[in-house]
Amino acid sequence: MSRAGLRERKREATAHALAEAAFELARARGLDGFVIDDVAEQAGYSRRTFANHYPCKEAAVASVAYASIEAAADALEDVPDAVPLLEAIQVVLRLQLTAAGLSRMREVMNMARDHPSLEPHVYYVQHRMRLEAEQRMLAVADGRYPTPYVTLLCGSVYGMVSAALEGLVDVHLPGDPSPRPGAMEFDDFLNELFKHLRAGF
Repeated sequence: MSRAGLRERKREATAHALAEAAFELARARGLDGFVIDDVAEQAGYSRRTFANHYPCKEAAVASVAYASIEAAADALEDVPDAVPLLEAIQVVLRLQLTAAGLSRMREVMNMARDHPSLEPHVYYVQHRMRLEAEQRMLAVADGRYPTPYVTLLCGSVYGMVSAALEGLVDVHLPGDPSPRPGAMEFDDFLNELFKHLRAGF
């Protein structure tokens, strides 16, 4: 690995450690119960290091739920070129949305309902997830699909997933309390989503 690559991995690890610390503090004390210095101290870094990665504690808390973005992106490098685009996006989505990741997303979204200052950071990281997937999909498409098709496909998939995470679709997520009567399991929801995408609405 190049020196630049090692630096980037180290930067990602530092950002992840700071996000983990912020999330655990938010869990333990509530979003108003700690400050940036507490996050830096718990993670073992300086306040200046925190500022190099996040503009505020809310941004760090929101980031923890989406730590699988890089793992999903890296996995796409192993997807064969001939794989249909819909299959490739299903691979990246399932890697991004692990049971642990979904549980954290729901926790962060619940925090955002009580603390509106967190909401824009949650939406920003969701936006990053979609853009990262779209960039990877364009690489996988490699000219086999028009760019607008890739953009529309990613927008459709991530729009529906956001609807489920926000509670606009009755889906039972990992980390939820006991399932509500009639709520669809998340895996079944994804299967239904991709079934409709294959068949057309």
